[in-house]
Amino acid sequence: MKLLNNLFFYPEQGELDCNTYVFTGQPGVIIDPGNPEFLAVRVDDMHQDGIEPGEIGFIVNTHLHIDHSAANQAFKDISGAKIALHPVQQENYRARVIDSARMFGLTPQEFKADYILDNRLNAGDIELELILAPGHATECVCFYHRKLKVLVCGDVLFEMNTGRVDFPEGNADDLKKSIEALSLLDIEYLLPGHMGIVAGAAKVAANFDFIKKQVLPWL
Repeated sequence: MKLLNNLFFYPEQGELDCNTYVFTGQPGVIIDPGNPEFLAVRVDDMHQDGIEPGEIGFIVNTHLHIDHSAANQAFKDISGAKIALHPVQQENYRARVIDSARMFGLTPQEFKADYILDNRLNAGDIELELILAPGHATECVCFYHRKLKVLVCGDVLFEMNTGRVDFPEGNADDLKKSIEALSLLDIEYLLPGHMGIVAGAAKVAANFDFIKKQVLPWL
């Protein structure tokens, strides 16, 4: 589904899947390919929007939980795109991708980073700022498109809720600080890793206000 001229939203398809976002360009960027079980559906939806996998140059993740990163290698195989990780994601790769999958009795879906990013991803005319936002997981990163006022926030926060902090790497105090910092950004589109998006500056501001007053005190 097209959100803006070069931004597309593909909602989660089932269990252990997530919302996927695609910025088209030369090259394009896919954020959180999700679960390989649903990759064929996702690629078909991209085709319907006129997007070919080969047009994607970079695969990035908001964090490395299996529902967000398991399809990294599968999408790389069909697209030729490069997997790019933030340094904190690379540092936490084994704990998150391999150890956590085994902890839940799942087969790890391994991949190798082709690039290590810093605080910015430039792909053609796409410029995304990487904002560390720990709390749900140590390696959570949000992607902020300043010109479009778009924040892809992964599982840091959702519509009227936040990401879980009861996993081994979760930290409620860190999550509160991350959400407070993100609430200061100029955002028109808040794009979470699950459930629906929040569109419109007033609705985004109201969502932050609700979370800070009604959700964070209970973490």
